[in-house]
Amino acid sequence: MTIRVVVADDQELVRSGFAMILDVQPDIEVVAEAGDGAEAVEAVRRHSPDVALLDIRMPRVDGIDACRTISADSACRTVMLTTFDSDEYVYEALHAGASGFLLKDVRRHDLVHAVRVVARGDSLLAPSVARRLVEQYTRSAVRPRRPDPRLEVLTGRERETLLLLARGLSNAEIATELTVSDHTVKTHVGNVLAKLGLRDRIQAVICAYETGLVAAGSAGAPPPGGAPGPGSSPASARN
Repeated sequence: MTIRVVVADDQELVRSGFAMILDVQPDIEVVAEAGDGAEAVEAVRRHSPDVALLDIRMPRVDGIDACRTISADSACRTVMLTTFDSDEYVYEALHAGASGFLLKDVRRHDLVHAVRVVARGDSLLAPSVARRLVEQYTRSAVRPRRPDPRLEVLTGRERETLLLLARGLSNAEIATELTVSDHTVKTHVGNVLAKLGLRDRIQAVICAYETGLVAAGSAGAPPPGGAPGPGSSPASARN
């Protein structure tokens, strides 16, 4: 099956570069390019792609508003492009429905991998990036002093799983931490998402912070084996 992609970035060279890398792949077709969020929304409506690659900062309509509209109006999944250190609205993009994030200096292989991961319904969650983003953009949010009642629907093991998700651990790392099989972890993750009404692992990370299960800064310890740095390959994880 061919993955249909829309690429949106107001910098023509960046946009064209990403489009060229993706379009030469045998299983990926770039169906449209857009110079701002409004054009991206229109392109998604016209071409019904599987994935939209959106720069966060664009003129007229930015990537966040475009992501919000695309997520509400279509089945297209979105990946946000960010310079990371300078973007101030990444947390809003998570709420808008983004399925993942890529740094603009992403390597060719990782760009292609990210599109394939998101297209198959998974989320793109690089442990170091996810942890830093959520900590930075939830630090000023008002959170309950004790865990939210919504968490009462989870079993003890499911709460542990959610906590480890918030630390950015992959399924394999969670399995090691809890001394269970990968299949069992996948079941726990699926139960957490279903019981809390969450779309993917990224929303689960947000939920863990917002419900008070973890406080910003408390999940800063790196996962087993150490977390990759900002330039490392994004980690994909199935629900």
